[in-house]
Formats: sequence, C-alpha cells, structure tokens
Amino acid sequence: MTQLDTLLSSVSVLKIVGTTQKMISSVVFDSRKVEKEAIFVAIRGTQTDGHYYISSAIEKGATVVVCEELPSVFDKNVTYVQTSNSQIALGKIASAFYGHPSEALRVVAVTGTNGKTTTVTLLYRLFTSLGYRCGLISTVENRIGEKVYPAQMTTPDALTLQQLFAEMKEQQCSHCFMEASSHAIHQNRLAGVKLEGAVFTNITHDHLDYHKTFENYIAAKKKLFDELPKDAFALVNVDDKRGRVMLQNCQASIQKTFALKNPADFKGKVLTNSFDGLQIEINGTPVWFRLIGEFNAYNLLGIYGTAILLEEDANKILLHLSQLSSANGRFEKITSSNGIHAIVDYAHTPDALQNVLETIYAIRKGKERIITVVGCGGERDKAKRPMMAKIAAQYSDKVFLTADNPRSEEVMEIISQMYEGLTTFAMREKTVIEPDRAKAIQQAIRMANPGDMVLIAGKGHESYQEIKGIKYPFSDKEEVIKNFSSL
Repeated sequence: MTQLDTLLSSVSVLKIVGTTQKMISSVVFDSRKVEKEAIFVAIRGTQTDGHYYISSAIEKGATVVVCEELPSVFDKNVTYVQTSNSQIALGKIASAFYGHPSEALRVVAVTGTNGKTTTVTLLYRLFTSLGYRCGLISTVENRIGEKVYPAQMTTPDALTLQQLFAEMKEQQCSHCFMEASSHAIHQNRLAGVKLEGAVFTNITHDHLDYHKTFENYIAAKKKLFDELPKDAFALVNVDDKRGRVMLQNCQASIQKTFALKNPADFKGKVLTNSFDGLQIEINGTPVWFRLIGEFNAYNLLGIYGTAILLEEDANKILLHLSQLSSANGRFEKITSSNGIHAIVDYAHTPDALQNVLETIYAIRKGKERIITVVGCGGERDKAKRPMMAKIAAQYSDKVFLTADNPRSEEVMEIISQMYEGLTTFAMREKTVIEPDRAKAIQQAIRMANPGDMVLIAGKGHESYQEIKGIKYPFSDKEEVIKNFSSL
C-alpha cells in the first residue's frame, strides 16, 4: 500500500476532486484488472479511450481516478485527479508506486529503425559475460538475469516497464538494456524512467501507418534524446544524416558519435566481410567478430561505444564482444548437409532488406544464386510494400512473394501491392507468387543447389503467423530445418 500523495508528487496535476489522504493497493490502466483500492489511470489509446471505462473501474473498487477530462458526475468515495497527459502520469505514478526502480539501474535505451534488437541483446550478453547481472527489454524477449519473459511488444507499456525494473532491482541487476520504439516514445511509455543514456542506430522508411509522415517519425525518435537528463549520455550514428539531428537541443552532458564513413568518436573500418564473420578496425584496433555484414559493423560500433561510456575497459569489451553471436532471427545462417545456405532474418523494412541482400551479394564467392522469400505484414505501412518487392528482385536470382503476418488483410491483396514494385519484365519473370509461406520456403529450398543462398526475410525470431486475429504456430527457422532434413 502506498500513500496517494507520494504517487502524485511528480505528476503535473491540474485539479483534484476529493481527498489525497488515501492508501493505494495497485496501479492499473485496464479497467478489467481493477482491484479494491486501486488507482485507475484513464489512457487515450489508439484503439480505445480509458475515459469510457471510469465508471466500470469504480464499480470494481477503484478509489482514485486519474484522467485528462473529469466526468460530469462524481462519486463521493472516489478521488479524481485531472492531468494534462495521462500517459505521462501513468509512468510517473507507476515509478513512484514501485519505488523508482530505474534509479537503481543503469538503463540504456536504443532507438532506430534497424539494429535495436541486435544492439540491446548483445549489450545484455556482453555485460553478462563481463560479470554483471543485467536486464533486457527487447522485441524478442525480456530478461531479468537468466529468467526469460515473453515480449508482447518492442517496448512494454509504462506500468509493465516499471514492474520489470522493480524485479530487476529486487534481483540485484545493475544494468538494463532496452529497445525504445517510436510508438513507445511518442506515447510517453518511458515517462518515469531514469535513463543513463540513449543510442541512435539509424532511421529509414517505416511505421508511416502510425506516424503519417517521415518528419513525424524522425521527431518521435528525437524526443528520446530531447528528454534525456543532463547526467546522461547520447550516442549516435553520424553516417546517418539524422544522427546529428538527434543531438540538437539534447541536454545530455556526454554526446558521442560512431561511424564507418565519417569522422567519429568511435570510428570503424571493415577489413573483412565473409560468411565466417567480420574483421573490423575499431579506433585503430583490428578485431574479428562472429557477426556478418556492414550493418552489423554499425551495431558493433554502437555496442562498443555504449560499453566505453559505461566505463568498461576497451580491451575487455573487444575480447568479450568478439565471442558473441547474433541475436535470434538476425542474419541467422543454417547450412544443409549438401551445402545450401539459408539465412533467416527479421528484415521487414526496405532498408533492412537491402542491407541483408547487399551483404549476401557481396560475400558470395561466384555463381551461387540468391533466392529470396519475402512478404509484408498486414495493417502496417503499405507504402513500403512495392519497395520491398523491388529490392528483393534487384538483388536476387529468384524471388518468392508470400505471406508475412497478414493480420486482418487478405494475403493476395498485400502481395498484389508488393508486385506493383516489379517495374520491369525481368523482375516479374524471376518472381513466383506463393501465398502459403510454408510452401514458399519449401519451394525455395527445393529449387536451391549446393552453395546457393536462400534468404527468408521478414519474421526472423517470430514463432507465429497472425491471420484474421489468430496467432498460428509458425517459425521460419523450423521450416528451414524441416525442409533441410528431407533433402
């Protein structure tokens, strides 16, 4: 139980109706989860508005309601707190309720279109190998020490975040590495989180279904850096021209850069790029890494820079980092007994797909073919669909357009929009339409010869396929292994 006054201490309050001399048993924003003596925070979401459920929350036992718009009729047993932004209030109230747990951790948030998952996962593994007990919040999974929790979204809601931090604190974690999605930043899910630093990987076309314009998307990423405290650090990729933009108006006292092409504080140069790994010169020291591709060189630079800014020894960082493999479903290579290479990758944006295909194209040894299986998710940015198909056709010898997570959309409608990107006869000639993803993977593998490379893009680590509101078990990696075993 926590005193209401304590929970409201950092909240921007416009008006209070009722007494603040109350003890609170729990914090909720879902009226279905309200218990006796709970504080209910009414959030205006993308799908529904919590203000519609205030009376339901009170019926279930809520004694305090936090809202942006006060109801017309008050319950004399309930305290109403009006605030200008319920999302921000939720984060700050949740933080106070759990004892400001992020203040006991060194929390680093990573944002960008591509590379977030790899960066936070390898930071978690790196610092664990350096002897720390760490937390991880990512698209693939959440971890507290060695305990794994399934991830429902890239960045959890503000309440779940504070619950995770509280358990990390209880389990004596010292660091937490988390992905910060543009949706989460825009929706203020990080309100109440004390950040040690933030990292910017890159920004390319994505999520315009939500942000509407690329400028809004950039602004969402920049908001993370604009709100950093003075004692934090900011680390940005300046080979992306928006890297410098992230630092404009940033109050962080330590501002550092990384790059392969431009002058930077953490400067890299790719010496070798092969299916066996990468040799990169980092600030003058050549090191061999198990990861593959120039895009991973950027991830490694961001990880190295972050570890340096967290006061770790440079030589120890490079030694431990060189021993780590990629995150699950990120350029994950599987080779059949007869020498066919399959690469499972989460690439679901035009830039990510191009990065992966350019890497495969650059490191193939001779006449080996590149066969790509790719789809696009339903209810997501439609503008990227033709771009994805065009990129696949430009870099591949054969392309299978198939389903990803169609959600409520028709698979063939998505594929037809992708097909519009195939602007030449040659592109269309090399393309096969197979709406069944399992069959597309099977056909691609059966078509491959020893030495050929089969890229299965878009789903990576995911263990399901979402169709018409139902998540069916499905794994690209398992499909590859199953088909390889029958060769």
